Parts: sequence; C-alpha cells; structure tokens
Amino acid sequence: MRADVIKDCQEITVKAVSFPQQRGTVLYASSYCETDDIAVHRASRTAHKIHLVSILREYLMRTKSSPWADCRFSSRADLSIQVVHDALGRPQLLGECEGRAISFSEGGGKIWAALCGDESDIGIDVAGTDEFQRGYPFHRVFHPKELQHALGLAGGDLEMASALLWSIKEAAVKALGCAFHLVDPRQITVYPSTEGAVWGNGGYTFPVGLSGKARVRFPIAAGRTLWVRSLPQRKMCLSIALLNRQHR
Repeated sequence: MRADVIKDCQEITVKAVSFPQQRGTVLYASSYCETDDIAVHRASRTAHKIHLVSILREYLMRTKSSPWADCRFSSRADLSIQVVHDALGRPQLLGECEGRAISFSEGGGKIWAALCGDESDIGIDVAGTDEFQRGYPFHRVFHPKELQHALGLAGGDLEMASALLWSIKEAAVKALGCAFHLVDPRQITVYPSTEGAVWGNGGYTFPVGLSGKARVRFPIAAGRTLWVRSLPQRKMCLSIALLNRQHR
C-alpha cells in the first residue's frame, strides 16, 4: 500500500527506551492524526503509521552502531514500507524492515508507533485517564495489590493509576501477539516497579507475569518475565513491553 506524503505541523521526535536484563532497545514516536471524516481518517491513520515506521527505521539505521539518543527529523515518507496484520490483528512489516517487530497505539489525537532494534517482540499502548471514570469495573480488570501499588505511584489518583495499569497490561498482550483476544486482563499481573515510589518524568519499569489460561496459551513466556517501561504523558500513560523472541 502506498503512503501519501504527510504534511507535519511540527517535527517528530524519536526516542529510545531500554529494558533491564534484555538486549533490546525500542524506538518510539508519535504523530497527530485528527479528522472528522471516517474514510479520510482511516487512510490518514495508515499513512501516519507508515510515515512513523519510515522515520523510526531511518533513525535505527543511522544509530545502529552508535549510542542511543533523542533525535528530530523533518517530514518524510518511505513508500517501500507496508504494514499488514495477522489473524489476531498484530501488525507486521513488509519491505526493507520485514522481520522487525512493530506496534501501534492511538490516544490523545495521536498515532503512536514503536520499532524494535533487535529480534525481540514488542507492544506499545497509550491509555487516557478519561477512560476510567466512576462505574468502571475495576475489580474485573485489576488485582487489588497491583491497583494499590499503582495508586501509590499516582499520588492516589484512581484514574491515573488505572490508565497506568491498563497501558501496561495492553502493551504486554500486544508483545505476546494476541491483545485481549485470548487472555483476560486479570491473567496479566503487574508486579511492583523496580524504581522508587515517586512518579516522575522518567517513568517506571514493571515486571509482568502470566497466570491461568495465559500461562497455558503462552508456555514459553509463562516461565519468564515480561518487562514493561511506562512513561507519564499529559492525562495519559504510555507503556512499552518487550519480550525476547530468541527463547521461542
């Protein structure tokens, strides 16, 4: 599928995150994508995704043997890249990036994309606090202990704590390649973060485990720990999960 040239209102910033005891570094970036026309919005979403992938790929190629750092690029698109989806909706790349893990999320009027620097599997998710108002079935999604820990990190803000936990769980199942088609949110357990107890711009790294049917469906991942890096955004939480593919 060809991508139309996108006129950016501002430069796109590429950032990198790394994970403990893992060799993978993940690049991510976002781009505004807002329109009221459904047909135009669908085409625009696809174009924005390919545009983001092309920028992430270029940065990956430029810094493959260099220290990872933030960088800014002006607008450009790569028409050789295609994004397809498997039966469960997991995105896959065709073209020069084929074989590298990619993940997308939408939130805050933006398309978010993450590209892995090695052969690991990844997942990215953005969750807004407005998704977790009163009446939300918290007990059906979160374990009491993980919600208590998240509340401590979020300064007692239930909506922010919920956005944090949901983005972690969603990113984890995207890394597994199934989203919530095959597992229940409570089968994904978020353990206490490995950093301190003050929520800041640096974010947190969380170990995530599987239980119940999730352990049965993903026996390789069940005996290992998924790592998720969570970063605060304005009224949102951004989380990126990584699972080494080499152990499969």
